[in-house]
Amino acid sequence: MDIIKFIKDELNLEAKAIREVADRIDSKIEDAIDLLFNCKGKVVVTGMGKAGIIARKIASTLVSTGTTAIFLHAAEGIHGDLGLLDEGDVVIAVSNSGNTNELTSIIPYIRFCKIPIIALTGNLQSQLAKNASVTIDCFVPKEYEPFGLVPTSSTTVALAVGDAVAVALLKKRNFNEEDFAQFHPGGTIGKKLICKIEDLMHSGQSNPVVNDEAKMNKAIIEMTSKGLGCTSIIGNDGKLVGIITDGDLRRMMEKGITDLNINVAEVMIKSPKSMHPHELAVDALNFMEDNKITMLPIVDENNKPVGMLHMHDLINAGVVG
Repeated sequence: MDIIKFIKDELNLEAKAIREVADRIDSKIEDAIDLLFNCKGKVVVTGMGKAGIIARKIASTLVSTGTTAIFLHAAEGIHGDLGLLDEGDVVIAVSNSGNTNELTSIIPYIRFCKIPIIALTGNLQSQLAKNASVTIDCFVPKEYEPFGLVPTSSTTVALAVGDAVAVALLKKRNFNEEDFAQFHPGGTIGKKLICKIEDLMHSGQSNPVVNDEAKMNKAIIEMTSKGLGCTSIIGNDGKLVGIITDGDLRRMMEKGITDLNINVAEVMIKSPKSMHPHELAVDALNFMEDNKITMLPIVDENNKPVGMLHMHDLINAGVVG
């Protein structure tokens, strides 16, 4: 058995099933999107077995993209969970056959509550299709499934259609990256779009700062005690005039300068790069990478240092990645 060929054939078969369904998409999909867009309650996605797993994923995708949605296990529905349905809801029902007993058993109550049903089914003559407000044709030929029994291509198609509906809905709502980040504050995208420099910078007593009239021994103590390997240098007016890093100290030593009583102004990098605390952490990351620096003074509107940002702060916060 050629495993590689077999896997490629299976993947191509499932891709073909999706393309075939895509070719059959018509204006009914617009009706489905309108129902979801105008839903005053929540979207309830239901199914059984493997189709139920797909339904749960569709519900999860809807929730993460700004639609209030919940998964209803069809079997649990006939044993009391139908109580979660409310006026103003919309139901998405996923079933390849459209005749699953548990699913067809809850349809009468859904219709009694006058809740519209969007059916994702491969059987347009099924009980589900006949009772749906909108039916999306997800038909997959029997031979596309192993032995005509194991749902593979059919669940792939249902998932793809569900994802497409969710994406179309977020486009219709003008849902953007910032909105997505609000629902994913713990994820990388959320951290990149929400986290600001002021959330990560070392400020107050943790912010290393020395006057430009200070000696190098004082600068070294400040760098060491604050644990950042750098210090901002300020003038008598409190404004940023320079920065000294561990690298500057090493370069000083390489030049044979060992006198730590020299003025910091002789060693510091003048007019260093800086940013403001209210800017996004991801912008600081890009700025630091572009300028090949690992430490960044953070200044207020008067160019006075209010914090220090280290590349490690961005890494530890998950902004990098």
